[in-house]
Amino acid sequence: MSNELSSLSFTVSGRVARPVAQVYEAVADPDQLSKYFTTGGARGRLEPGADISWDFADFPGRFPVTVVEADPPRKLVIRWEGRSALEKETTTTFEFEPIDDNARTLVTITEEAWQLTPDGAKNAFGNCEGWTGMLNALKAWVEHGINLREGFYA
Repeated sequence: MSNELSSLSFTVSGRVARPVAQVYEAVADPDQLSKYFTTGGARGRLEPGADISWDFADFPGRFPVTVVEADPPRKLVIRWEGRSALEKETTTTFEFEPIDDNARTLVTITEEAWQLTPDGAKNAFGNCEGWTGMLNALKAWVEHGINLREGFYA
């Protein structure tokens, strides 16, 4: 077994004061996702076989999204475009864990498959920032109905 690093990945987590099924639905449902994260709109429910794309005001253009696994309300795994020719796709895993007798949900997002290059590191750090922002926006939306990203990027 080699200890050599072959690709970059990151994990971010946050707690949302709502039951796991409600938090999962806020990510899987394109109408809700469009209200707090995909500032240009989301198309397609996050489930295998769906025609899914995400659009962002801060990165204009539609990004195709493929659902690799959906295990409601505990896990979603997606693949979507990288930002360079070397990163054809990255894999993002959302895990939803009920805590405090399902009064709250621990959301953990892991993204992997970034190349060990300066561009790969730059893109991984950028997406880490993006997923951290998504968790903050998810919490504000699900708990309070507030869209934190509105007017933030454009």
